[in-house]
Amino acid sequence: MNATSPYGPATGVGSLPGGDAREAARTATGSFEDFPFLPELPARGPGADMIGRTAGMLVELYARVEPSGWRLGDHPGRDTKRARSWLGEDLDALEEFTQDYEGPLKVQAVGPWTLAAALELRNGEAALSDPGACRDLAASLAEGLRLHLAELRRRIPGARLVLQLDEPSLTSVLTGRVRTASGYRTHRAVDRQLVEATLRDLAGVHGDGPVVVHSCAPDVPFALLRRAGVAGISFDFSLLTERDEEAIGEAVEGGTRLFAGVVPGTDAALSDPASSVMGVRTLWRRLGLQPGLLAEAVTLTPACGLAGASPAYARRALAHCVRAARSLADNPE
Repeated sequence: MNATSPYGPATGVGSLPGGDAREAARTATGSFEDFPFLPELPARGPGADMIGRTAGMLVELYARVEPSGWRLGDHPGRDTKRARSWLGEDLDALEEFTQDYEGPLKVQAVGPWTLAAALELRNGEAALSDPGACRDLAASLAEGLRLHLAELRRRIPGARLVLQLDEPSLTSVLTGRVRTASGYRTHRAVDRQLVEATLRDLAGVHGDGPVVVHSCAPDVPFALLRRAGVAGISFDFSLLTERDEEAIGEAVEGGTRLFAGVVPGTDAALSDPASSVMGVRTLWRRLGLQPGLLAEAVTLTPACGLAGASPAYARRALAHCVRAARSLADNPE
């Protein structure tokens, strides 16, 4: 890997099985010596899940667990404190296993639109139903991410941070498919320019650092994300359709990094590494892109987070990503 590259050839998506922060940090740093990541361990319970973890990062907005999910409230309660405590534990563990590390390091948080679709207002409806609430949420998240990134720079000064915003609900937000609390209706689609502008503002909190948007849902809006100025797009490679190909070709030619999820996120038989990247090579040929660009343009990952996998499979899947990336670099054609 180029010593100045902001990325490595392979990394994880975010979540891992189990509840041991030190074991997870050991796995994330040991599997990816070139591009470790800050693991998330949702099996620990509310506050360790992706929504609760990011809700704990918000500034001057707080959330608590209700039977229906996470709901915004006026003051920090035990759920917020638990989320912050677990994040602190995870940062301690990562710091321990990245002493003297210099290179790219990926950290994840839920993006503003998936957060707005998941967090409830006092009336039980998603924050997505209220444009003012969406604005407040995005501003609070931006400030929380600034503080989070500053803390990581303090703890691991040699790392070049890559911020990943998890947006699995983004396509549903854009197409008006997020259900209301009753389940009988859906919230109206959010204007694409507003979605784009909000993501652009969020990406700005990292200054010159790269921001990647991850979605393991179908129909990732590649063109919108590129216009929003993100440096990379992370997706489940198996969900691509011919409709996506032109946008992917334009993304690569425009310098956008592809984080291609080529390894199943739950326990499955793993083929040999070369077979795992055959689809990537084939797509490259179809798009008429230079084979030599492959390793420079693509980082390999699991298709999604590994929280639902067995610990043994999760370790195998991460190792498989590394071997598949080596195969891609050694034999781009």
